[in-house]
Amino acid sequence: MLRVPFSVAVILLISFGGATATAVYALKATVGFGSIGLGAWRAWPEAHTENADPYAKAHRARSGKLLLGDAEGLAFIAERDEEGNRLVTNCHYIVVGETPPARFWTLHATDANDVLLEAGEQFPSAFHSNNVLKDQSGAFEIRIANRPQPGNWLATGRENKPFKLVLTLFDTPTTGGSRVNDLKMPDILGSACPDG
Repeated sequence: MLRVPFSVAVILLISFGGATATAVYALKATVGFGSIGLGAWRAWPEAHTENADPYAKAHRARSGKLLLGDAEGLAFIAERDEEGNRLVTNCHYIVVGETPPARFWTLHATDANDVLLEAGEQFPSAFHSNNVLKDQSGAFEIRIANRPQPGNWLATGRENKPFKLVLTLFDTPTTGGSRVNDLKMPDILGSACPDG
């Protein structure tokens, strides 16, 4: 007698739970369609415009983040180095080159949930266009490691986990245009993964 209502309840629970789980997975797995890949860097120039696809709009609504406007700037995210290896905090990396034209830029590291890496207040956790040391040509080298490094050093903290680099260009003439594909981004070179 209770078998039919119980079976219906189980089927509804499985279908509703499965649909919810796949929707959450889809929102975590992608920011939306229309990504642009430039070496190790990826950006979604249309994610913050009214032309954004439904997945990008849902991702934006779920994360609760305020994205830059079309004319304000563009954020690039890197989860891998130039050889395709996942960025991990116990490895050392060098970001080398120049940024595309922009009035101002920032570079910081986040964990998989887009939370700024905790390296300690006394350690550098971000760089921007006004505090990075450059050579005479305007190029820079930023060393990313969990231990102090000479020159520009971005600390990743002692916890061993995957991380992402976020390079944000503010007031850049390439936002929203087809010229984004022609940008030259800095390279992310893997250096070493010491033990411990």
